[in-house]
Amino acid sequence: MSNRGGSRLPGVGDEREERIVFHVDMDCFYAACERLREPELEGEPVVVGMGYEEGESHGAVATASYEAREHGVESAQAIGKALERLPRKGVAETAGDDSDATGYYRPVDIDFYKSVSEDVRAILHDCADTVREVSIDEAYLDVTDRTAWTVAEGFARHVKNRIQREVGVPASVGVAPNMSTAKIASDYDKPDGLVVVEPGTVRDFLAPLGVAEIHGVGPVTARELHEMGIETAGDLADGDPRALADRFGERGRELHQRARGDDDREVTPRGRPKSLSRESAFTSATSDSEEKRSRVETLATAVAERASDRNAMYRTIGVKVVTPPFDVHTRERSLPGPVDDPELVVSVALNLLSEFADDRVRKVGVRVSNLQFTEIDQTSLDGFDAPKRVESEGNGEEPSDTERESTESDAEEKNAETDESQTENSRSGQVSLSDF
Repeated sequence: MSNRGGSRLPGVGDEREERIVFHVDMDCFYAACERLREPELEGEPVVVGMGYEEGESHGAVATASYEAREHGVESAQAIGKALERLPRKGVAETAGDDSDATGYYRPVDIDFYKSVSEDVRAILHDCADTVREVSIDEAYLDVTDRTAWTVAEGFARHVKNRIQREVGVPASVGVAPNMSTAKIASDYDKPDGLVVVEPGTVRDFLAPLGVAEIHGVGPVTARELHEMGIETAGDLADGDPRALADRFGERGRELHQRARGDDDREVTPRGRPKSLSRESAFTSATSDSEEKRSRVETLATAVAERASDRNAMYRTIGVKVVTPPFDVHTRERSLPGPVDDPELVVSVALNLLSEFADDRVRKVGVRVSNLQFTEIDQTSLDGFDAPKRVESEGNGEEPSDTERESTESDAEEKNAETDESQTENSRSGQVSLSDF
């Protein structure tokens, strides 16, 4: 695996004994996004509902904050039942109920969640050479070329802190020599957790855990394992692989290996990216034109360098501008053909930014999209199109076909991970509505 020019932490040498994998899992992500938009919800019970409309009682719980879970609200639960356990804020007071057990209910706003997810993803791609996005709120990172085991915990904390500082949402991170253990570690100390499982300690870490914690064991599989007298990961690791294969097929052997800490899968991206971008938030909203231009110039240079490192040409250059409270605006310009021209990225980005010269801005970003990875002649730049308005006022976002670093779907891998995602949803309390 090449470093691609990525920076390393002090103490990183050239020799590698074990792969270093991070699993980054956002905590109650939909609820965290709602709190980002409404800071007054911090610390309050928050329920986000699918098919739910303000003031209604239909739909199902997509995610519930930890405060809401304390009152028995769970993912996939009917909103009507959730309201019985946790009355809606305002309704209880009107009815004369003086109970403190009231919560805030919000409908799913997937476009807004995607925009926040993209901000997180930009950080992950900046911190690792290889990133595998699993869903809107989780991803694997192979950071073997970025750090070493002696400083892996510090690097993981750096990733967590960047997400919290630059995006404003909490994440839990698991660090381990393989994907399955890293995923378990990220869930081990939620919320806002950081768990490091060093090489040589994996099996001891897994052994006391319930078998349902093993990556790939869903509720149905867990029940069948219990019927076989297998209650813990240690039991599964000590089990007869032939008996497991008879019951579950080849997957039985695979689960046996994972319980023993054996997982040699590599972190691989899902297809090539459709776009590349960098974003940066200001300490506080600014209307300083020069400060905004300087930041965009830096981001544009970084994006162009990233595209060159990946041998990617681009046909579209765009900027993202976030104004208070969290209104997202995008502008982009299409070229007549693919190019690899860093100076052009800077020039176009600054030109598009000029529309917001007098606005107070919280965050800016630069993106190149419509990527092409084959070797072709660059197209003449004469007569490229005027800026295209792709704006979503309020809490919207640009169209999904130009999402940052979005990847081609991989149906076979998605099917293979179905049981795994079911396990994660049951533990995280969040129902996945779309891919990352």
